[in-house]
Amino acid sequence: MSHLSCFNYKGFGEAKRNELWYSQAIRVGDKIECAGQGGWDPETQEVKKDISEEIDQAFSNVDLALKTAGGKGWCQVYKINIYLTVIDEVVVGALVRNLQQWMPDHQPVMTAVGVNALGLEGMRVEVEVAAHDPEGAEKHAAEKGAAK
Repeated sequence: MSHLSCFNYKGFGEAKRNELWYSQAIRVGDKIECAGQGGWDPETQEVKKDISEEIDQAFSNVDLALKTAGGKGWCQVYKINIYLTVIDEVVVGALVRNLQQWMPDHQPVMTAVGVNALGLEGMRVEVEVAAHDPEGAEKHAAEKGAAK
């Protein structure tokens, strides 16, 4: 799969690439597929203790992963999958607040699923997205061509 470009942000992203052998984001032409992002601090790798802060951090980590892959962030997201170990009024409120904050001008398709557990100890939320980035695709292709 050498035609795909893989991206990992500093700290958590690079550590998990080495430890668990996966990427935080992959560019496929004009699309960026983002691995599920949890509410971990990218530098310390610690999951936030407060559920609202964990959700805020997960949304921030999605933005970081998309921008690391050359995208513009949440403004290009068209699809969201959210996995939750807890679904209550606090969680729904935090999700809606983040959706409105990060995407004030559009409403992508979304699926939210309740699960028993997530990939890392202490995680209660994981946000996975797909984004459309035609401008970034052209720039990325030009950079790859210049690097040859």
